[in-house]
Amino acid sequence: MNFATALLTASEMGEADRLTVEAGTSVSKLMENAGRGVAEEISRRWSARRVTVLCGPGNNGGDGFVAARCLDDAGWNVRVALLGSLDKLVGAARDHADKWRGTIESVNLDAIDAAELIVDALFGAGLSRPVEGAAKTTLAAVAERGIPVVAVDIPSGVQGDTGENLGGVAAVLTVTCFRKKPGHVLLPGRDLCGELVVTGIGTPENVLDEIRPNTFENDPRLWLAKLPRPGDGGNKYTRGHALIMGGYPMTGAARMAARAAARAGAGLTTIAVPEVALPIYAGALTSIMVQPLAAPGDFDALLRDPRVTGFLIGPGAGVGETTRTRTRAILATRRATLIDADAITAFKDEQAALMNAIGGPCVMTPHEGEFARIFDPSGDKLTRTRRAAARSGAVIVLKGSDTVIAAPDGRAIINTNAPPTLATAGSGDVLSGIALGLLTQGMEPFLAAAAAVWLHGAAAREFGPGLIAEDLPDLLPTVLRRLFGA
Repeated sequence: MNFATALLTASEMGEADRLTVEAGTSVSKLMENAGRGVAEEISRRWSARRVTVLCGPGNNGGDGFVAARCLDDAGWNVRVALLGSLDKLVGAARDHADKWRGTIESVNLDAIDAAELIVDALFGAGLSRPVEGAAKTTLAAVAERGIPVVAVDIPSGVQGDTGENLGGVAAVLTVTCFRKKPGHVLLPGRDLCGELVVTGIGTPENVLDEIRPNTFENDPRLWLAKLPRPGDGGNKYTRGHALIMGGYPMTGAARMAARAAARAGAGLTTIAVPEVALPIYAGALTSIMVQPLAAPGDFDALLRDPRVTGFLIGPGAGVGETTRTRTRAILATRRATLIDADAITAFKDEQAALMNAIGGPCVMTPHEGEFARIFDPSGDKLTRTRRAAARSGAVIVLKGSDTVIAAPDGRAIINTNAPPTLATAGSGDVLSGIALGLLTQGMEPFLAAAAAVWLHGAAAREFGPGLIAEDLPDLLPTVLRRLFGA
């Protein structure tokens, strides 16, 4: 994987610091660079004014003391407040506290009087317990008074590995070092960070070769080299044949998925439909082939066709035994399969049967409600998605504003480009179709799912306000053309 968009847990960031120190950069120098970076980002956005720097009892507080000194040197009116006793500070944090020339107050309401800006350097990404006491009271007062907050590393109270809010208040700017953390991109943490800036502090890139992080922010750099594109010697069969199980009386979902699969590059796309629904599908589709299931053996005959390289079942399929039987039969082909919507819910009482049937390349794309019907919904979003992928052997796409894509081997990608306009009926069906189109062309399931989620978000951003799901497939060519540089 490309480590440019790696997300580091608190422990991984600690390991990156350790390796950096081992390579010859002191902890004090790293802290100096971090705090100076915060001060520089503040100075780029605000003119000198009254600022209170709230420092915590650990290294995050040490960064705060550096930022305070740098702002003071630049002519700002700076007050510093420390949570706890100065005697409890140790190591580099104490060294930088000793370099502060002014008064060190206690973190309380008096310390924020007349402040026009707050620097929150209380707790970093490793906090695992709720904010309480003077820190909680003071941060609550900051929020109530509407004083802008700049967070050092992450807003105090946001758990860096999960994005969980343990008592933080929203920042307008968050300045972190080297790499983002999962908590910067998972909700609700992402919304509390405001503008997020990543600064360099001297950590060499090669530390990632040793750490080998397995969580990433979704970005074309992760999968663009594997994204299928037509070649001069290809034909419709070499680009794959997508087969979608069409539902009735709910027909729109499968139709949107089919158009998305074709726009994503599938050479042929077929919808298999109940015979009664043939006029509806055939009248609405042109380049998409419609295959009626008129006789008992018609479905089995489709599965035996070796030209079919990818299957989708779920959108509009219904939640009865027919859907369960067809899902198991599709999975038995061991060809690329995407399971969505009704095909997930249909197994709410037979979860083990679904898991045991998965043996080939498979992607599942549940929203939170569907996920909870067949998987354990406890824990943070990243943890439960990883656990579901390991349990099922499928790539799991847990949809939302912070969609998480997890592979059975533990890799995970968090998506950040989805606009609120995607919260519209049918957009999930289009996502399934995009992923199917990529799977059908032979793209590896984990990267295909990540690419589909990103393309889905990019298409929505391309359209803007007023988006409905039907708009999305026709926006894909513009997004793909930009990606391919054509």
